[in-house]
Amino acid sequence: MHDPVPRLPSLLEAVLSVGTDLELRATLQHIVDAAAELTEARYAALDMTDPGRDGLTGIRTAERPEPPEPPESTESPELPELVVPIHVDDEVFGDLRLAGKRDGPFTDEDEQLVRVLATQAGIAIGNARLYETARQRERWIEGAAAVTTALLSGESAADALMTVAERARRLAEASAGVILQPTEDGGMEIVTASTLDDPGDIVGVVIEPGSPVLEQLLGGEPVFIDDTATDPRMTTRVRHRFGPSMMLPLQAGGRLLGTLALPRRRGGRPYTAVERLLATQFASQAALALVHAEAQHSRERLAVYEDRDRIARDLHDLVVQRLFATGMMLESTQRRSAGTGDTDKDVHAMLGHAVDELQSTVQEVRTAIFALQQPPADAPTTFRGKVLREAAGAGAVLGFQPSTRFIGAVENRLAEPVAGRLLTALRRALTAASRRAGVSRVEITVDVTAPLPDGRPGVRLTVFDDGEAGNGHAEGGDSEGGGAEGGAGTTVTWQSPL
Repeated sequence: MHDPVPRLPSLLEAVLSVGTDLELRATLQHIVDAAAELTEARYAALDMTDPGRDGLTGIRTAERPEPPEPPESTESPELPELVVPIHVDDEVFGDLRLAGKRDGPFTDEDEQLVRVLATQAGIAIGNARLYETARQRERWIEGAAAVTTALLSGESAADALMTVAERARRLAEASAGVILQPTEDGGMEIVTASTLDDPGDIVGVVIEPGSPVLEQLLGGEPVFIDDTATDPRMTTRVRHRFGPSMMLPLQAGGRLLGTLALPRRRGGRPYTAVERLLATQFASQAALALVHAEAQHSRERLAVYEDRDRIARDLHDLVVQRLFATGMMLESTQRRSAGTGDTDKDVHAMLGHAVDELQSTVQEVRTAIFALQQPPADAPTTFRGKVLREAAGAGAVLGFQPSTRFIGAVENRLAEPVAGRLLTALRRALTAASRRAGVSRVEITVDVTAPLPDGRPGVRLTVFDDGEAGNGHAEGGDSEGGGAEGGAGTTVTWQSPL
């Protein structure tokens, strides 16, 4: 019988060593190595009862053959000679297995020493678990706070979803972070993907209606998958790439925004219960941040819209009415000044020119009012809005805003496909104007009251610029074009039947 006293220093050293590291895997390795050293075992292993809980597999130490023996297999012997359980919080964490003692069979003293070590190991494992949980929770909380800050800083909807997917992928140590949203036909489609590789073939993948997992996702329930590649509920064409996965609802206030999926590579370690809980809480926080960001964006747009509407009202109520009144006064003066003298003729002509200029100004102010009343950042849906968008795009190149004038009820009389052809002609005319030298003024006129030469009702587009004279261009068989008279700038005319 061996005297345990000479081995007490070794036991104390082993007990101290297992608590020197707060990282769980390192702690387990210290336990296995210390047990082998303490008992002079050639083989030691720690087989966990529930490896999925901590995301770890069994911990082993290589056999230590006595010279000159060749190294033997590192596989666990079929009949371990000494097995001691390790308890953590009244639960069996796993079994510490020892085999191949160098100087004979294991003794009762060996078992007592290992049991003391196992008791200390249980405390060390509990501490390491607490530390790991606290560290994970801290990372996820910081990640959720960072996502909230980023979303409330004014990102677009697409950027906001990418922020959520990217941050979640990193926190979960996943192969991909994926956002799915419901489709019109009752399925779900991947609209955003953050991956270590090119995500191009992932975005657009659809979970078709009828998929076994779809009912849970659309119902706002989390789905946890052990192996995406083999799970019969998964039906997408990219499922073979992934292993363990979490699919978490992005839901706030009873509203389902979508699903956050975090798949790991095939063969990757499973998600622990703590990781599942933290990721679910992150998804809830991210969904709430998305809703708040959307509401903030809507409030900002509404404020801009209200301000623009106020400016439009002021222009209409003050500027247009005053211009209109001034024009009526000039017309009255023009009629009174009609006479036979040359001076009267000159005054009459000047007044007529002033009236025309005021009418053009009124038309341009009304066009500006219409542009102000369009919802900001929205694609125009009316013909007027589309013309104004083309003019604004040309203004960015020209360095000034072209003036735009509409004559007649363009919205009521002008329909597709004539409107589409007119916009194409306008785009080409503006491009040509931007390439000419000396352009400081561009005037766009759309007239749906101008008849065709054969008398049919038609629409006429005129684009004038004061740059170096060039040749106008024609669009299609029903159009006509020509350069400006006298070489004073360039006028492009496009005409088509309604």
